[in-house]
Amino acid sequence: MPAPKKIYMVGIGGIGMSALAQWYAWQGAQVLGSDREESPTTRMLVQKGIVVYIGQHASQVPADAELVVYSDAVPMENPERTRAAELHISQLNYFEALGKMAEDKRVVAVAGTHGKTTTTAMLGKILIDADCDPTVVVGSIVEEWGSNFRAGKSNLFVVEACEYRKHFLVFHPEVLVITNIEWDHTDYFKTPEEFTSAFDEVQSQAKQVIDKEKYGKEIIPVLLVPGEFNKDNARAAKAAARAIAPTIAETNIDASLSAYKGTWRRFEHKGTVPGGAELYDDYAHHPTAVAKTIAAARDMFPAKKIVVFFHPHLYSRTRDLFDEFAQALATADDAYILPVYAAREAFDGSVSNEALAEAINKKGGHAGAVATMEETAKKLAELGPDTVAFTMGAGDVYKAGEAALKK
Repeated sequence: MPAPKKIYMVGIGGIGMSALAQWYAWQGAQVLGSDREESPTTRMLVQKGIVVYIGQHASQVPADAELVVYSDAVPMENPERTRAAELHISQLNYFEALGKMAEDKRVVAVAGTHGKTTTTAMLGKILIDADCDPTVVVGSIVEEWGSNFRAGKSNLFVVEACEYRKHFLVFHPEVLVITNIEWDHTDYFKTPEEFTSAFDEVQSQAKQVIDKEKYGKEIIPVLLVPGEFNKDNARAAKAAARAIAPTIAETNIDASLSAYKGTWRRFEHKGTVPGGAELYDDYAHHPTAVAKTIAAARDMFPAKKIVVFFHPHLYSRTRDLFDEFAQALATADDAYILPVYAAREAFDGSVSNEALAEAINKKGGHAGAVATMEETAKKLAELGPDTVAFTMGAGDVYKAGEAALKK
């Protein structure tokens, strides 16, 4: 089948969807799409000449579109998807489309509960610096190339592979990197065993698997990015680079890793709030990631108070890992808990930010609930120079931090 020349994307601002949009545009297609609100990714796409509508309306879907791609968060009854069906336009979800993108390529897929974004970015950088010229799709904006997508002319394709709904099964990778496996996406994987079984499936599809047993002994250079978890990410990236391109000199791999600057929303320094506190933002949304980010902050700022503004992501994850979240957040000096970011889920009254704050206090922490982004921004702005503050979570809590910086 010939490649579609006009593509409409519903939820185009999603971190994966926006990367795919750039790939389609690079291939010469006319790309346009919509999202519910403006974001750093929608602004990036507009700067690249891609049409982005804010708000989703049936009339925006062009009758001559040859393909509609939609994100996981977009239901079938969405007006733009309904309009596409009426027009008999082919529709693919994001991962189906990404799987087609990966066809006939040497795929290096990076999977795991934690660290896959950073590992993918590090690996992409190593291969780019070594002139392997890969195409790279990452779940964040990488500082080195100012995007979550990097177009390459070789047949190497480095991709962050998400386990949600077993989406990573669309890839049959030459090399599969598994950073770690810890139960997550509890709305879909009802038990840890179901989660592990999905990873067994994807491993059976790969020609070569690199897990911690294989990458754990790699020797790495001093990194610019902090934390023991980033050292593990670097080890995984180094092992994967050896596997996919064994002729790269170790000195070149280490030079690339030592210069890696990080990505958007991964221990990202945002600035100094009016009260004098340094503000960081991090995507951590699983108890292990939360605990490790706080630990890295303590190592980096031993004389400072660590204050976290946490935005729980999904009722199901917050409910099923409730005790683990409470324990992790109790390790901060102060924790402020925002209302749960529901994303694709309906309201669940069994869990709340007030209940999580109370549980943190019972575990020896010091926590309170905040009701709004405005309240969060106000509290952030008032923090003094004895404090390092983090906005944290997979929702849009980073916007409160940006608002605090402008006060």
